[in-house]
Amino acid sequence: MDTVGKVIKCRAAVAWEPNKPLVMEEIEVAPPEANEIRIKIVATAVCHTDLFFLHERNKGDGFPAVLGHEAAGTVESVGPGVTRFKPGDKVIPLFVSQCRECRFCLNPSTNQCDKNWPGKRYDVSSDTTSRLKCKGKTLLQFLGTSTFSEYTVVKEIAVAKIHDSSPLDKVCLLGCGIATGYGAAVNTAKVQPGSTCAVFGLGAVGLAAVMGCKAAGASRIIAVDINKDKFQKAEVFGATEFVNPKDHDKPISQVLAEMTNGGVDFSLECVGNVGVMRSALESCVKGWGVSVLVGWTDVEDFSASPIQLIAGRTWKGSLFGGFKSNDGVPKLVNDYLDKKLKLDEFITHTMTLDQINDAIELLKTGKCIRTVLNVSAP
Repeated sequence: MDTVGKVIKCRAAVAWEPNKPLVMEEIEVAPPEANEIRIKIVATAVCHTDLFFLHERNKGDGFPAVLGHEAAGTVESVGPGVTRFKPGDKVIPLFVSQCRECRFCLNPSTNQCDKNWPGKRYDVSSDTTSRLKCKGKTLLQFLGTSTFSEYTVVKEIAVAKIHDSSPLDKVCLLGCGIATGYGAAVNTAKVQPGSTCAVFGLGAVGLAAVMGCKAAGASRIIAVDINKDKFQKAEVFGATEFVNPKDHDKPISQVLAEMTNGGVDFSLECVGNVGVMRSALESCVKGWGVSVLVGWTDVEDFSASPIQLIAGRTWKGSLFGGFKSNDGVPKLVNDYLDKKLKLDEFITHTMTLDQINDAIELLKTGKCIRTVLNVSAP
């Protein structure tokens, strides 16, 4: 049945309130308006940012909402003014837009965009507008994407068109975590050949950062995590050593300094913990060490001793790995298709959208790297 221009009724996992299981509901997805695209979601993964918003942020605003932001699908229909996409195109919705017109998009030094959704609703991690409704209520659109749904509507400037041969249940991971960690190493830190790196946290983002360090030619890649079971996985992506802070009675920064003659050249914090952020900075060598904040949190402020920076270290942050989204994601997909980038190895579980709460629990308890949910047939 032709759905173009019509409201689509479909199934979605709705977050009605914080700290509660998601509820499978029938929702209504309105047709796309000007410069918007309605996407049929084929596969979506569960990212820690979804978990953070639902269980760790401890704020009641931003609900009800449809979470999810790491996905891939096909274009169902396009709104007026859309010229770069057509029904049937394979796409990845993006939580970072690229309008190609604003001062940020025109600056090669950043991937920020003036027209990105946080400009007006950063406080609740949701867009101000939504084409999603359930039981008469508007569902906020998480990170401008809302992919825990069979259909969603996204701005054209926040959608990447990808190769027709792309396996959507694999490349969906490039919508957030893998691009974020990999890019933090190669784009933001600019890891150099022969350098020594430390990656703090071995979830999907951290493992992708390890992969990025290896791709950049680092000679030593020290993986840091309190879960020793993750080192075997880290080796797959290029880690050369593993350090568990629980095995030492001294600060991890001191341990790493002793291992590396004063500290690592590059460190990447992929946890979203302000204490770990400081440890990562202090693990860098003075004079030229670079530490990158990759993990997401907005509930605490971070701090450090000024001497750490005065001594020559650089402390910087990375959003979506520094990739200009619409340009960078298709290239990453092509790298995967050319076997230059690992994706399959991140996937530890495959489930259906109905099993979303089980997938969240796996991530919450650290029993998975990435769970991919099959939402609908391509």
